[in-house]
Amino acid sequence: MDAAVAERFDTVVVGAGSAGCVMAHRLSADAGRRVLLVEAGRDHPPGREPADILDSFAHMAYMNPDYLWTGLRVRYAADLDNRPGRAAPRKYEQGRVVGGGSSINGMMANRGLPEDYTEWAALGAEGWDWDGVLPFFRRLEHDLDFDGPLHGKDGRILVRRLFPESWPGFTRAAAAAMAEAGHRYFPDQNGDFADGYFPIAISNVLNRRVSSAIAYLDPVTRQRPNLAIMDRTEVERLVFDGRRLTGLVINRDGRSRSIAAGEVVLTAGALHTPTILMRSGVGPAAHLRERGVEVVADRAGVGRNLMEHPNVSLCAWMKPEARLPPEMRRQMIVALRYSSGVPDCPAGDMFMVPTNKTAWHPLGARIGAIMVWVNKSYSKGRVELAGPDFRTPPDVAFEMLSDRRDLERLKRAMRMILDLYERPPLAGAVDDLFPATLTDRVREIGAIRPANYWKTAVAGRMMDASAAIRRAMIRNVITPGIRVEEVMADDRALEDWIVGNVTGTWHPSCTCRMGRADDPYAVADPAGRVRGIEGVRVADASAMPVVPRANTNVPTMMMAEKIAEAIRAGR
Repeated sequence: MDAAVAERFDTVVVGAGSAGCVMAHRLSADAGRRVLLVEAGRDHPPGREPADILDSFAHMAYMNPDYLWTGLRVRYAADLDNRPGRAAPRKYEQGRVVGGGSSINGMMANRGLPEDYTEWAALGAEGWDWDGVLPFFRRLEHDLDFDGPLHGKDGRILVRRLFPESWPGFTRAAAAAMAEAGHRYFPDQNGDFADGYFPIAISNVLNRRVSSAIAYLDPVTRQRPNLAIMDRTEVERLVFDGRRLTGLVINRDGRSRSIAAGEVVLTAGALHTPTILMRSGVGPAAHLRERGVEVVADRAGVGRNLMEHPNVSLCAWMKPEARLPPEMRRQMIVALRYSSGVPDCPAGDMFMVPTNKTAWHPLGARIGAIMVWVNKSYSKGRVELAGPDFRTPPDVAFEMLSDRRDLERLKRAMRMILDLYERPPLAGAVDDLFPATLTDRVREIGAIRPANYWKTAVAGRMMDASAAIRRAMIRNVITPGIRVEEVMADDRALEDWIVGNVTGTWHPSCTCRMGRADDPYAVADPAGRVRGIEGVRVADASAMPVVPRANTNVPTMMMAEKIAEAIRAGR
């Protein structure tokens, strides 16, 4: 590997996540193109993937610090009238491992709605309308359940669903409550774009995760002599001669070295891609000067327009017959797409998921939840440099709920979830509702340690044995000071709780968005090329003009497929 990195590469792909693995596979298919894939986290070659990454229960990998940017902290909610709980930054899990988010996420393989991509094109991403992106969704997909013009059968990402006959108790009860509330069932969320509930399409086969690393960095791809992979390697900065890229400086094992490159493709994600650009002198000039960075190109949109899907949940103690059976690992099985009815919001703007298990430990196995997120959000935040050193995490503020429509929709959603819990099918499966809080304390007990297993095993048995003990533990330990009846009874209390407890859905996006040449905040053109400099492209979720109504993993892989084709075609 040391000999390989001493040479010049035609293309260096920075970040081996959902997009980077796709990009490295597609570009290295050209035997004459020398490709280097650089990843800050660890590589796990085929056959040596850890059990927690392969696990269908995503919380195992998601809670493993070995796969995360552990120093990353973010501010979720905007400062709305100094509501309580907003100010303190909290952890935000982002993948630092080959496969990136696709190695730790919930494996949801949804694309969003055709109207999402119509909007992309209208915002200046020419060629990214539905007709322009559908061929690339099909190219990456091998759908094991459905065929036809909307589906792929030859792609590398295997997609399947769990149909009603296999649904566990809580999931089945939640779906029955949805049906009783008037929502229709349909089997294919990627083929029917109306409202209703459906089995979630998942990138999972034989009860094992299919990440972009597993699918695209297979043994045959890894044997290509023109592809090199460097893991545990961070990018300090890109190097320019004037405004033309000449290479980059990387750091491995505390040692810096330079690599010459004809082109760099940034696929480091919506938080780290703009950070690398800004450290390299490409971004808002005034901000860069404040942080001691020499300006190469003044691009006002780098790090701006940060979008996410704001998320809240309402939990319940599941009765034994409603819990996930021991032989079943997958816990997020069904979803509901619905329209909020809030003025100036489109159809299909909300997404709701019952989860049959909320943590890996015995207590989590007893707690179900219905989580809901604003799938067509409007609030926008920003990513900035906290300092010029590559070891310093970025300063991230999502500014969630800064657009009042997002807050209003979560309020309505919480009342809708409560209505579902009170309907007979679901009321018969649960007891003792409580609002979810994702605090550092909750994360601490969720850390995968033997001590946490035994603590939660004892607590779970006590809570099963006595309703009084269960309610006391919920009110005094799990959610101290928070009562669902108090939160839901008062509009101001509900708003305060949402502002203090909203999280993301781990779908950061749009911080280097594509757009028209005359748009001063558009960072990239429709082929991913960063405007104002030569030799750098963006090909991950940061290039999205707006976040789609989808979990962003499959749309991100689609973007890499489409931009890789543009690169190979010389565009």
